[in-house]
Amino acid sequence: METAQHLAALERDGNLLAAAAERAGLGAPVPSCPPWAVRDLLRHVGYIHRWAASHACGQPLPGDPPEAEVLRGGPPDAGLVGWFRAGHADLISALRAADPERQFWAPVPGPSGQAAWSRRQAHETAIHRVDAELAAGPVTPFPADFAADGIDELIMGFLGRRTQAPDAGPQAGRLQVVADDGGAPAAAWLVELTGDGRAARVQRGPGPAACTVSGPASGLYQLLWNRCDATTADVTVSGDGALAQSWRDGIRIRWE
Repeated sequence: METAQHLAALERDGNLLAAAAERAGLGAPVPSCPPWAVRDLLRHVGYIHRWAASHACGQPLPGDPPEAEVLRGGPPDAGLVGWFRAGHADLISALRAADPERQFWAPVPGPSGQAAWSRRQAHETAIHRVDAELAAGPVTPFPADFAADGIDELIMGFLGRRTQAPDAGPQAGRLQVVADDGGAPAAAWLVELTGDGRAARVQRGPGPAACTVSGPASGLYQLLWNRCDATTADVTVSGDGALAQSWRDGIRIRWE
């Protein structure tokens, strides 16, 4: 996807997040992020948006602070949704104004700082939009191309930067992810998992695997970020189901 598409998605999902927070109420529990309430979710994403905007503006805030500090940020409840909306709008403006040729640090590499942060913040906001909607009611499906891009960022970006030796390892440890929304060809990825569920090697494309998780990209995207189960995501798990469970038990994404 292009940067303009990521920025459009960031705008869409940030607005949906705020609307879901208002529907749910700030004290509503967020079932996908216990023990957070909606106010904690808004403070977390509101800080991350400001942190990302500071990098885009060339005046980065200090390294990501402990989550306990983040959750104490922002105004009292009465102004919290407005504070979130303001930070969201400022982030979009900062990213649109950033020099598309300038390289600056981002959690996941990209063609430029602007491109990398636009992609990361689009997906950061999208997944937390799911959290807000889970607190409020049904979840809005994602466009297939955006969801497939998010799966690719998760596997090739986050997991790809942490992988170990290039040895393919045993087939028994390979998990295949296939996003098939009726188009051709389907998008596919291979993840070789260690015994504790961590990624040892990742690659794009299909291949032999002990377990295959397949279905619509929107459901897979949420499943791989542990925001739903296979039934809710309308995906099929074939082969060694324990391997898919090891993903849910072992994969933990961090900024650093």
